[in-house]
Amino acid sequence: MNSPIPAIPALVSLLALATYQATALLVGRARIRHGVRPPATSGPEEFERSLRVQQNTLEQLVFFLPAFWLAVLFSDVAAASVLGLIWVGGRIAYAVGYLQAPEKRGPGFGISFLSGVALLVMAVVGALRGL
Repeated sequence: MNSPIPAIPALVSLLALATYQATALLVGRARIRHGVRPPATSGPEEFERSLRVQQNTLEQLVFFLPAFWLAVLFSDVAAASVLGLIWVGGRIAYAVGYLQAPEKRGPGFGISFLSGVALLVMAVVGALRGL
C-alpha cells in the first residue's frame, strides 16, 4: 500500500511510544521490587526515580508527537525523522541517567528538549511558509 506519509516518521513515532511503554514497565517492576502498592506514588528513592522518569517522558511525549508530525508535514521529513530519533535517544539517556542518580539526568533531558524545540521551530517555519 502506498502512503503519502513516509514510513520512517511512523516508525520514529512507534519507537517513541515504545520508549514510553518501557518506562511504564520500569515503574511496574520497581513497584514489585520495592513493595509499593498502587495507588501509592511514594516509596524508596529508586521507585520514585522510575516513576519520575515515566512521568517526565509522558510530559515530553505530549509536546514531541505534535511537533514532530507537524515538522514532518510542513518541513523536511528526513531532518524531522533524524531529530525524532535524537529525541528518542535523549529520552533513553535521560532514563538511564536518572535511574542511576538524579544528577545524571541532565544531558538526556537537554538532548530531548532541544531536539523537540528544533522540531517545533521546523513546524512553525514550515507552516508559516505554507500561508
